[in-house]
Amino acid sequence: MFLTSFTPNDILMITGFLLSLFACVSNDCIQTMGTFLINTKHRPLWQIWLYVCFVICLTFIIGRFVNNGDMAFGRLDRVPYPDKFYWWHILPPIVLICLTKCGIPCATSFLIVSTFSSSTVIGMMVAKSAFGYTVALIVGFIVYMLISRKIEKYFLYTKNKPYSKKWIIAKWISTAFLLCAWLLQDGAVLYVYMPRKMEFFPMIISLLAFCTLLYIVCYGRGGNLAGIIKLKTNTQDIRSATIIDIIYGLILVYFMFVNNIPMSTTWVFIGLLAGREIAMYNRLRFETQKKVYKHVLKDLLKTITGLIVSILVVFSIHNFNSIKEILHAYFNL
Repeated sequence: MFLTSFTPNDILMITGFLLSLFACVSNDCIQTMGTFLINTKHRPLWQIWLYVCFVICLTFIIGRFVNNGDMAFGRLDRVPYPDKFYWWHILPPIVLICLTKCGIPCATSFLIVSTFSSSTVIGMMVAKSAFGYTVALIVGFIVYMLISRKIEKYFLYTKNKPYSKKWIIAKWISTAFLLCAWLLQDGAVLYVYMPRKMEFFPMIISLLAFCTLLYIVCYGRGGNLAGIIKLKTNTQDIRSATIIDIIYGLILVYFMFVNNIPMSTTWVFIGLLAGREIAMYNRLRFETQKKVYKHVLKDLLKTITGLIVSILVVFSIHNFNSIKEILHAYFNL
């Protein structure tokens, strides 16, 4: 297909894939690379980009061979590949790009994967993601209640001192671990527009496109969504960021074994940060209670806003013909 003339269906498929790829990388990168980009701003851009590309390409290449050509790691088993693509199939990633530009962390699974899913699968995705938020919030709260008084307090008092090489190495390793865990979940979102079994050459082309978009993200150091991390307590400390990556990655790995339903990693990330902030306030009293809960509720409100927009877009796509008939009947369009 990549070497012969494209059909209109092929063009819509590839357009949807590229838009989805750009939207997901822009929206979800802050979860996985956010702390890494913030804490490596003194490093040359090419080093950061090559490292991230190496980890992502290696994960996908190994995953493809292990899963017999499946780039989604089995997360699309319940999401059928469409027989034909229509122009409205490319609307979800466009909406996602707009939400990202506004700094709203949208659940990419709801907006993109739901476009091709049944109502049953959509309900399961929402339930799993809500459960993920709750689990992450509780885990974040418990862990940081235990470590804030000694570990995070020490980090806060020594944040202006040079970091040891051990922490720098640990941060790079934790970023690689988190990227792998994220891809195992969000591979479904990234490749939902592509055939469920990919040949080697199309895979290479898709990874080259992925790496090109990653360069844009690395160049912008996370874009508008980076503010979600920067506003959190001491996240610009490489040691604190390393702990966040490890906890977040472990939670995503856990949900790999729950079932193969796609879920919103964004909700898990927001939940973890919320539990962390609440616990650190209770242990360290670093800010006023009003300010802490304002940040937590603001992030949750943005996430819910993204969910509402996603549901409206998906509902409109699933009921496009019915909506079209209603508009014709009542407005003579």
